[in-house]
Parts: sequence; structure tokens; C-alpha cells
Amino acid sequence: MANREALRELQTRLASRLQAARSGGVSVAWLAVKAGESNYLFPLAQSGEIFPLINVQVVPYCQPWFMGVVNLRGGLFGVVDLANFMSDRSLRSRTEQSLAECSVITFSSALELNCALMVDSLSGLRKRDSFSDAELPPEGSPVFFGTRFTDLNGAHWQEINLQSLSQLPEFLSISA
Repeated sequence: MANREALRELQTRLASRLQAARSGGVSVAWLAVKAGESNYLFPLAQSGEIFPLINVQVVPYCQPWFMGVVNLRGGLFGVVDLANFMSDRSLRSRTEQSLAECSVITFSSALELNCALMVDSLSGLRKRDSFSDAELPPEGSPVFFGTRFTDLNGAHWQEINLQSLSQLPEFLSISA
């Protein structure tokens, strides 16, 4: 219950900061998240709502990275474990406690995809001046990789183009 209240507080703070940034002329561009050992940036225009991960119904005969489906505000959404989707290593196991700390972020309704990405933690909103360096993704990177940023502390953040990801055949094909 405390996790749910903490997530609700975080959502409220993020929404109010986003509203303040829009009205104050500050350019906020990304929602920063952590999935597995990696840091990702989701463009705000392509991101939807944030929810705690609860009541996922497992779907048989699916890819290991497809967690199942969940009811969010009366809509049925597929849940993709982002860390496992991105990883080409063997899938890491998760405990019930670690899953309880996860969140899901839906795609923007403009992308017309009832899907949510499960992430390990939320790191807040970021704007361009939060980063000291930016570089294009290396050749051979997935098509949905955008710019790779380095923050002022030296941590790397990979931008994920959710629109490109939402159209990728490998992402849409959940059958095993």
C-alpha cells in the first residue's frame, strides 16, 4: 500500500512539474527511467500514463519478455518487460518484491497501441541542459534508438523513440 501511495505522489509531482515547465517556457523533453542496468529516456510526446505494476494476467505461448496483460483505467494493455526485451542475454529472474517496485508506462494514445513498458524505476523528467554530451547511436543499433546522452554525473542515457518501437515487427510479434 505504501508503494502505491509513493507512486501516486511521484505521479502528482511529475504532472505538476510538467505543467509548470510548459507554462514557464522551460523545455522538458523526456521521462527518465531505469530498466535493468540501463538508463532510458522516453520522449514526453510519445509517453502516456504511469501506473504501478499490479494484477498482470499471464498469457501463454508468448515471448519471454511479454509479461501479460493488465487492465488500466478500463483498457486492456499488453505489458512488455523493457529490460528483457532489450537484453540479448538470458532473461533475468525477478522476485515478487522487485516486481512490486516496478512501474508501467503506457504509450501515448496518439500512437494507437495498447501497450505498457515495465521499468524498474522512474528517474523523473529531464531537459536537454541536464546532459553534458550527446552522440548518435552506433551503427547496428536498433532503429528505435535515438541520441545517447551523458549526464553531468557521467551516466549514459539512451533515448528510445517509442513511435519507432511501436511499429517494429519484432516488438509487435509476441507469439513464441
